[in-house]
Amino acid sequence: MEKYLQYLAIKGFSPETLRIRRIYIKMFLKWSRGIGVSTPGRISKRLIGHYQEHLFHYRKKNGYSLAVSSQYSRLAPLRRWFGWLVRQGYLVHDPSLELELPRLGYQLPSVLTKDEAELVLHQPNPNTPSGVRDRALLEMLYSTGMRRSELIGLKLWNLDRERGVIAIRGGKGKKDRVVPVGARAIAWLDKYLSVVRPSFAVKPDEGVIFLTSKGKPFSPNHLSWLARRYVRAANPGRNGACHIFRHTMATLMLEGGADTRYIQAMLGHARLDTTQIYTHVSIRMLKQVHGATHPSAHLESGEEE
Repeated sequence: MEKYLQYLAIKGFSPETLRIRRIYIKMFLKWSRGIGVSTPGRISKRLIGHYQEHLFHYRKKNGYSLAVSSQYSRLAPLRRWFGWLVRQGYLVHDPSLELELPRLGYQLPSVLTKDEAELVLHQPNPNTPSGVRDRALLEMLYSTGMRRSELIGLKLWNLDRERGVIAIRGGKGKKDRVVPVGARAIAWLDKYLSVVRPSFAVKPDEGVIFLTSKGKPFSPNHLSWLARRYVRAANPGRNGACHIFRHTMATLMLEGGADTRYIQAMLGHARLDTTQIYTHVSIRMLKQVHGATHPSAHLESGEEE
């Protein structure tokens, strides 16, 4: 496993990708050891089938089964790893060649309304240092729609206040992009940088914008926990963390009249069809169009319901 992850690192895969693949491969290894399999040569098609069945029947601590997407996420990295094991001579045949991954359904992302988003943004206490930081952090997520990993990696020199933009370095696919930042997000960020961050920072200061109270960069899980806590406190009737701000930004911009190509540039999508999902989410815009164009959308004068 370590050799495989080193191979991926040399090929330029991101630390986040390596972290996730390590987790899911270790899950498989732990399960394999539990049934007495500890060498590559004993990995078979039948064994992989048993593991897929294990994932299907697995129950979490709350009693719920794994979502189909979670089962898929645990199996897909194994197929890539087994392919590498064959190329390196650890396996004679790829036991996952005939593995049929779970079929993923089409799910619309959760989004907040404008009022719900404002309610979440007002949850942090602005009279505390961590509250100022958290408000600036949430404002940045909402204003730019950047990914969790992209916000964690922001550096002080990435921000251009005069132009009102921020450079996102090494986004998904290691692609850089520059996105606009709203005036309110910049105002809160300035307050955090001038008042709070100096008291959080410790030497050597590597210039990471958002720091914990101990002066460390946020971990992905810590950041998700923080965002989720504020979403739950606002109680909008739906769950979400960092990514709900990304979906909300894209949906509200679309409803405001933005072309999907501009939303694509904001989100850093390589393909436009990835961005098209937000045309399905924006039901409020569709309802307005329906009301303005469909002959039966309104009752005629004097018509009974």
